[in-house]
Parts: sequence; C-alpha cells; structure tokens
Amino acid sequence: MPLLKINIAVLLFGLAGILAKFIDLPALAITFGRVFFSSLTLLLYSRAVHLLVTLKRKDFMLLAFGGTLLACHWWLFLESIKMSNVAIGTITFAAFPLFLTFLEPLVFHEKISRENVAVSLVILLGVLVMVEDFNLANGTTIAILIGLVSAFLYSVLSLVNRTLVAAYSGVTISLYQHAVAMVVLFPYVVRLDFTLDWKSLGLVAILGVVSTAIGHALYVNSLKQVAVQVAGIISSLESVYGIVLAVILLGEIPTLRQVAGGAVIIMAVVISRMKKDGREKSTGKIIE
Repeated sequence: MPLLKINIAVLLFGLAGILAKFIDLPALAITFGRVFFSSLTLLLYSRAVHLLVTLKRKDFMLLAFGGTLLACHWWLFLESIKMSNVAIGTITFAAFPLFLTFLEPLVFHEKISRENVAVSLVILLGVLVMVEDFNLANGTTIAILIGLVSAFLYSVLSLVNRTLVAAYSGVTISLYQHAVAMVVLFPYVVRLDFTLDWKSLGLVAILGVVSTAIGHALYVNSLKQVAVQVAGIISSLESVYGIVLAVILLGEIPTLRQVAGGAVIIMAVVISRMKKDGREKSTGKIIE
C-alpha cells in the first residue's frame, strides 16, 4: 500500500504537464490557478489534522523567498511544456541535480563531491543530446533553456526547504509557499488578456487539488513507511510517467534524441540518489 501511494503521488505529479496541455490559458494564469486551489486544499487539510502553525519571524522571509521561487519555477516549467511538449518540460526539470551539485556545497559550506560532478556532467550530456539544433530561433531550443532555468530555480528552492524542514512539516512549508506564490502571481495575472471558461476552470482545479495538493499529501504520508532510497528512485520516474501519459492522452511521441537524452538524465539521477541515500542511511542522516 505505501508503495502504491507513492507511485500514485508521482503519477499525479507527472499529470501536471498533461493537464497544462489541455488548458487553453497562458502558463502564468494556469500557475496562479494551480497555487490558488492547492493553497485552499492544503489549508483545509492542515486545519482538519491540526497542522496549522505560527511562523517564526526569522523564517517568514525565507518562506516568502521560497514561495517566490516556486511561483517562477512552476510558471517556467509550464511555459516550457506549452512551447514544446511534455517530454522536454519534464526531462529538463529532472536535470535540477546538475545545479544542486555546485550550489549545495556553496550554500552549506560543504566539499564538492567528485562523484556528484561526474553525475552532473552526465546530466549535461543528456541535455545536450536533446538539443537537435542549438538555434535561438528554434522553439524547442528556447523551451529547453526555459526548462533549465526552471530546474535551476527548483534547485535553489530545494536548498531553502532544506533549511526550513528542520522546523516545519512538508505540508506546512507547502501551504505557506503556495500561498505566497499566489500573492506574487496575482498582480501579473490580472493584467493578462484571457477568457476563463468552465472547462479551463475545472481542469485548473484538478491540477491544483488532485495533481498538486493531494499528490503532495500522498507523497509525504508515504515517506513514513517507504525507505528514502526507494522514494527517491520512484520520484525520479516522474518524467517517465509524464511522457507515457503524454503518449496515451495527447499522442505526443518524443523524438529519438529526446528519449536518448532523457534516458541518460534519468539513469544518472537514479544512480546518484541510490548512492546518496545509501550514504545517509549508513551515517544515520535519514529522517523518516
């Protein structure tokens, strides 16, 4: 059952890009709707299980910064998918460990691991394989670059959350960051010229409630019973689930280069997580 829950959670994460393709709205508007409905759902959930906590003053700015990063990350992630396909958006997002390799030691004053540098080079190779023609006039190239910026922002967000997770639960962090993201995006969304119909509203609600809030709750709850190493490997499959769903629901067939580059990136991330989680387990650093 726990393994089923975590696989469903990752499947729901992968569904986000599919839903974005079906929603006839700008990526920025979809992102706002996503955090609006996810914030509301997480608030109701937190009240129901008595998880609402008062923020410490020193943590407020850090949570606000994280919420801003989240808003920009999800906007660019959906923009990348809108401009190209689900494969490009999800695979470039999976490349975020490339940035973590160099940012984490810099922020937390740790030594750069040669092994992590090697994995990062492999990930970079996978990204380069996906680029068929490096031309800024090429929409696919732009989508890859936007996806990489999204992955970079997510890596910075991961470092922010590494600091916050010692004091707050994952649900609490998500609730406040999603709420901040909603506030940050609102002034820009009201300036957009778009028509919101019931179909789009319903799909955005599904994206925010099911794919985001419920998916996150399932993932966090499953970590109580699933080994961190297993959870890390399964979460690496988000791109795979997303691409398979895109083939079935959208008829988007990734190119051979996208498949090859994606396979290289996913394999590198999976191997890296297996080794990292194994080291943490041996040193007692896993928090369940």
